[in-house]
Amino acid sequence: MRLPGKGLNQGAKPITFAFNGRHMMGLEGDTLAAALLANDVHLMGRSFKYHRPRGVLTAGSEEPNALVTIGTGGQQDPNLRATQQEIFEGLEARSQNCWPSVERDVMAVNDLAAPFFTAGFYYKTFMWPAAFWEKIYEPLIRNAAGLGALSGEADQDRYEKAFAFCDVLVIGSGPAGLMAALTAGRAGADVILAEEDSRMGGRLLAEREEIGGKPGHEWAADVLAELEAMDNVRLMTRTAVTGAYDQGTYGALERVSHHLPRRHSLKGGHLPRECFWRIAAKHAVLAAGAIERPVAFRNNDRPGIMMAGAVRAYLNRWGVAPGERVTVFANNDQAHRTARDLHDAGVHIAAVIDSRHEAPDGGPYQVIKGAQVCGSAGRHRVESITVRSVKGEEKIQTDCLAMSGGWNPSVHLTCHLNSRPVWKRDALAFVPAERAVPGIVTAGACNGTFSTAGALREGAEAAGKVVEALGLKSTVSDLPDAEDDPYRIAALWAVPGKGRAWLDFQNDVTVKDVKQAAVENFRSVEHMKRYTTQGMATDQGKNSNVAALAVLADATGRTIPETGTTTFRPPFVPVSLGAMGAGATDEGFKPQRFLTSHAESDARGAHQLEVGLWYRAAYYPKPGETSWRQSCDREVTMVRKAVGICDVSTLGKIDIQGTDAGKFLDHLYTNTFSTLKAGKVRYGLMLREDGFVMDDGTTARLGENHYVMTTTTAAAGQVMAHMEFVSQALYPEWDVRFTSVTEQWAQFAVAGPKSQELLNGLLDEDVNGETWPFMGCGEATVMGVKGRLFRISFSGEHAYEVAVPARYGESLFRELLKRAEAMGGGAYGMEALNVLRIEKGLITHAEINGTVTAFDLGLQGMMSKKKDFLGKPMSTREGLMAEDRMRLVGLKPVGAAKEITAGAHLFNPGDPVERIYDQGYVTSAGYSPALGHPIGLAFLKEGPERIGETVRLIDHMRGADTLCEVVSPVFFDPEGDRARG
Repeated sequence: MRLPGKGLNQGAKPITFAFNGRHMMGLEGDTLAAALLANDVHLMGRSFKYHRPRGVLTAGSEEPNALVTIGTGGQQDPNLRATQQEIFEGLEARSQNCWPSVERDVMAVNDLAAPFFTAGFYYKTFMWPAAFWEKIYEPLIRNAAGLGALSGEADQDRYEKAFAFCDVLVIGSGPAGLMAALTAGRAGADVILAEEDSRMGGRLLAEREEIGGKPGHEWAADVLAELEAMDNVRLMTRTAVTGAYDQGTYGALERVSHHLPRRHSLKGGHLPRECFWRIAAKHAVLAAGAIERPVAFRNNDRPGIMMAGAVRAYLNRWGVAPGERVTVFANNDQAHRTARDLHDAGVHIAAVIDSRHEAPDGGPYQVIKGAQVCGSAGRHRVESITVRSVKGEEKIQTDCLAMSGGWNPSVHLTCHLNSRPVWKRDALAFVPAERAVPGIVTAGACNGTFSTAGALREGAEAAGKVVEALGLKSTVSDLPDAEDDPYRIAALWAVPGKGRAWLDFQNDVTVKDVKQAAVENFRSVEHMKRYTTQGMATDQGKNSNVAALAVLADATGRTIPETGTTTFRPPFVPVSLGAMGAGATDEGFKPQRFLTSHAESDARGAHQLEVGLWYRAAYYPKPGETSWRQSCDREVTMVRKAVGICDVSTLGKIDIQGTDAGKFLDHLYTNTFSTLKAGKVRYGLMLREDGFVMDDGTTARLGENHYVMTTTTAAAGQVMAHMEFVSQALYPEWDVRFTSVTEQWAQFAVAGPKSQELLNGLLDEDVNGETWPFMGCGEATVMGVKGRLFRISFSGEHAYEVAVPARYGESLFRELLKRAEAMGGGAYGMEALNVLRIEKGLITHAEINGTVTAFDLGLQGMMSKKKDFLGKPMSTREGLMAEDRMRLVGLKPVGAAKEITAGAHLFNPGDPVERIYDQGYVTSAGYSPALGHPIGLAFLKEGPERIGETVRLIDHMRGADTLCEVVSPVFFDPEGDRARG
């Protein structure tokens, strides 16, 4: 069916490909749909519900029928549109949603049962008997659901994410888009021109018309050559802009290697399969064109029935005739171009059927005016159509019907921020509302202007507005001469008659289904959509939505504007999860984040433990130690008697600056930070809005308007997001800026009686109680490197935390260990750190588990009465200050040392071990070498009032049953002399 001398890829390299196991020949530049039509293949798939035969309907991304699967195993890619998939040497594609073959699909029996599968049948059928749902209905539905399928194996392709920035994003490369890009580019703006097709030019590639005295595709090539020569213009083909978001951000999917053999995109290949772009544009020009809509009539879904504009595209761009005897059915002038172009190419025109009585004449072929196609015949391909006119009904033999019900502007992107399109009566279509999306200007067919001259004019005008807004000077040039015919159309949505007339081809939704929805009072267009599944397929109803709502409007006695449209949501075209989550596989999904001390800790045999997003050393075993407890006990004793080194770099570190920084911290924390003196550190407690504790930590004031906050390792991201919310949503006018610097600083705790001695040999300045008092901070020089020193303690010992830029972390850790070991100390890990802090009654997220208040922790004294803070009103609710709440206490075993386990529950000794008698639970536990017995922190009802009582600890999972004495949560050095001395 390839026509000699036709198409833009004449003389292209021949390509061998396969479809459903049959090897065929195409030309380089062909889409799979074009190549199949060239090989006279029209049956390409099956519909979703009835498994009716389906052939190609369109020539673009709106295609609902010709969906195929390529590849196998981990390379299997389903639901690809044959109208977009370019052929390449060795391509193997196959039909989907059919078995055993597309020609003989067993599930086509569903078509015979169509009377039972009317709109909403699933809501009525699967309600009874109730016991059938899980055993019969659900398995059957799940087995039948979907079109193409994944293989179940891991995806072997590579994907990427990328970011781009520009002054002007032009979406679409038809005449309007090209003129907009040219105008903005000549003015000096940074321009991105995005086109979802593999070749730029839009409808100019599919039409026989002239611009400026030359064929439209040649004019487009000249413009593209000029644009490509500009350093300030970026041309992006195979890139579909998928969504419009706040503040000029656009999502875009680039199909990087879909047109190449898979070896290029497999892991280890040099190209990704797809790239998901986030484009930040100051302004955008939407020139996305329009989508031709079908007319609903009986059996209008047969293979060989296509859109008239698509037939022109296959003829003029790819040189393929979709049939030998073609009929055109339309309600507008533009479809007559199809008959003209086919006739001029030597294809027989059986007839042109125009529903309008005042339709234009056809010249060398018959034009039947005031007539409608009311039915078709054929199974795997249309063989004839039935035409109804004032003369009655007659049959016309044809193997291709090119239909056109008019054009729907591609308004989708202008609706992604909740705008609704408006009805344009003379075009019988919805067009974008004015200023629908801030920063977007519409032009051309997507704006309801369907002539080439009008598109060129609006493209230039849109770019002129944008250039002016950017403060640039637009270079005005004369527009080239082009076709400027008026758009003439008469309403025709569905042809009356018996039988099923299809609206949504992929989901098998008919005119009758929409009318039935109205009868059952699903009158809202959104309700109708969900009841019938109209527009819910992978094409999102691009061809069918407007016709469906027109049918609904007629059925409910309303106008089309009164009926309204469904909500358009991103993405405009399907986006694979692999592209959207690019990089989030394997270690990208669960990244391994290592500390600067990781290599040295590994060399010392440390057992690494996942903590939040990081790997941290749990303990450092020595020769002869056979259990982690031995290592932990040694490390705890070492810190208490000499000096220990622990990497605490994982603590969240947030740098906060600005004249309102202190006021900002006052609002975040329960206590006051604006009064904190420079060079000092203060412990703070942070609440959620509901009054429960979110996090705790220390914040140091390094200067008048400069603070550094530390958070717990687990809550670093949560706290950062919380601060962003407070800054952006509550107090955007405050002068405060903050950023996470967790990875920028390597920070090490130096704890123990000999910590000061160790630092005095390491720092360039002397460390003593006067220069570095408890809770002091400031800049310090570490062996010539500028760093920071904080005198804070999470162990209860005389301790410091020394921080240096991360690039020095590894060498500093080695130096600290060398000096500590010379003093009888060394490294300690998370297990020892946990025991040390439990001995001091210090809390972590084991205690701050989202259900506790400052009152529960015994920290209600930190809740300032002199200022407001986030969560204050809710935290003082009566129920959150009740004396019988579970509150923090310490536990130690009664009698001989027995095990205390985290997670165990507490009961009164004489009560049954049942839920209603539960008195509390253990949050943290460990063995204290200093005390010689296990200890634990717990939340106990009326906890502080019960110190001295005995409770029973039960842990069925670990087989623990222990009597414990309730004690103060501070077990070791309750006065704090060791830390402050």
